[in-house]
Amino acid sequence: MERLGARIEIVPAAADDAAALADVAARTFPLACPDSVSADDIAAFLDENLSEERFRSYLADPARVVLIARSEGRIIGYAMLIDGPGADEQVHRAVTARPTAELSKIYVLPDPHGGGAAAGLMTGALRAAAARGARSVWLGVNQRNARAQRFYTKQGFTVCGTRSFRLGGHLESDYVMERPLNDPGT
Repeated sequence: MERLGARIEIVPAAADDAAALADVAARTFPLACPDSVSADDIAAFLDENLSEERFRSYLADPARVVLIARSEGRIIGYAMLIDGPGADEQVHRAVTARPTAELSKIYVLPDPHGGGAAAGLMTGALRAAAARGARSVWLGVNQRNARAQRFYTKQGFTVCGTRSFRLGGHLESDYVMERPLNDPGT
């Protein structure tokens, strides 16, 4: 557990956090989507990938690490790591350091933005990846999400390629960003 000031702690998620994680996902995922994505496509993605049931399966998966940021007893954000580069050939070509881990998700509710939760989740995720033997962490970020790109750049990530990401009826374009893990304490 890591405390960020008196208000925020970063801890591994537990099975009984699944409902709260799904709630945070439902409130944060739409904020990262381009305006061109329909509400129906967002709802379908949430149902398929970020439901309480899916979070229960993620939390039981030994290839995943889910961290939560908690403030005053409530979950205000989360991050999810997945071991490996995944099956996407575009990612395989772009990500060169192996073994690697994907920072699949990192979201914080809007009201605590700027309070250190995202940076704390990132630090926790990088430490968890290093502890699991990863030499790098990679992520995909929508090419139109400049705010997220700035955050990832500040955290030491650089663009190493691109990939396509299907979101409902749209084929979105992501940057693939990678960060080496040179120091186990990152």
